[in-house]
Amino acid sequence: MSRIVVMGGGAGGMAATVDLTLRGFQVIWWRRTVPNRPPSGFRLAYRGVCGDGVMPVTCTNDLSAAKEGAAGVLVCLPSTAHRHIARLLAEVGCDAPVVLAPGHLGGALEVAQVMRNAGVDPLPPLAEGSTLPYTVRAFAVGADAGGDYQGAQWVVNITGAASRMLVGCLPCGEAALALATRLYPGAVPLPDVLAVGLAEVNMVLHPPGSILAAAWVEATGGDFRFYVDGMTSGVASVMERLDAERLAVAGAFGYRLGSLMEEMAAIGTVEPEADLNDIEGAISGGKANAGIMAPHSLGHRYYTEDFGYGLLPLVELAKVAGVKTPVAEALLNLASAAGLESAIAGGRTLRRLGLEGLSVEEILSSIHP
Repeated sequence: MSRIVVMGGGAGGMAATVDLTLRGFQVIWWRRTVPNRPPSGFRLAYRGVCGDGVMPVTCTNDLSAAKEGAAGVLVCLPSTAHRHIARLLAEVGCDAPVVLAPGHLGGALEVAQVMRNAGVDPLPPLAEGSTLPYTVRAFAVGADAGGDYQGAQWVVNITGAASRMLVGCLPCGEAALALATRLYPGAVPLPDVLAVGLAEVNMVLHPPGSILAAAWVEATGGDFRFYVDGMTSGVASVMERLDAERLAVAGAFGYRLGSLMEEMAAIGTVEPEADLNDIEGAISGGKANAGIMAPHSLGHRYYTEDFGYGLLPLVELAKVAGVKTPVAEALLNLASAAGLESAIAGGRTLRRLGLEGLSVEEILSSIHP
């Protein structure tokens, strides 16, 4: 039985802990903070596509101890946490393969740069996936919960599991790529991490609706279904144009990637019978995302992550390749004007990815395994 460290105290980490445990892996679930251990131990209730039940879990905030004997580390955290995670991995001397799921755009590159700056040499094998492999929401319950929760401290509702995840690795990261395909048999390797990052479609899926519904979000606290009520024809039109810009940037770097709708169909977040030419209808009719509510505020990750860690590096890569991205730039400007200027400024620039000053050819040469 392989020992896997799952890093992430949120819904993604919970879903991975449940899924991998059910599939026979020995999972050590790392969280930044861990509540007092109850006498009966930590328990995680789950429901949805992985079944319904309650399982005991090994939960810790001691990464140094967790990594001992581990076959690999799976990071299921927002991109905004990746720099901190990279520093922690450097501090504990992690040399096991590390997979970011997802990496967003440039995750493995940023982790590598932070670890280099911390004096790590050689780097551990690093790979990233194009998506969180689950559609999931979670909440905490009281330590004395009974009934269906059977004393669980957390409940995770997994409404979807990705049937496909695109994966890529950095140079000397083949062991991490192998780990990703072992953890997720539906993983499909791409040439490198930049191809994977440009295939990560949350940068197209979230920003248009988030910005165009900002007043609704602030007025209601997100009391509407983001992918249903918030998916109007105007939002879909902006998404279509933004996706064309993403594909143009990818093409300038030599990648042929699927469209937003093709990727969502492959992942399973739109229905098999959906008309992929009808973005509004296909997304609003998807069962996996149907119950997901809108962001509660402009502090939600759809705002703090997908602009600075998706659109910002997309625009910077576009400038290197000479590709125009007016929609992406407009969305960034609007988000900045709405109060997200510091969040975007703290995002993934080419400097933070270790790619500043490089040409298209030099970037590809530096990242190709």
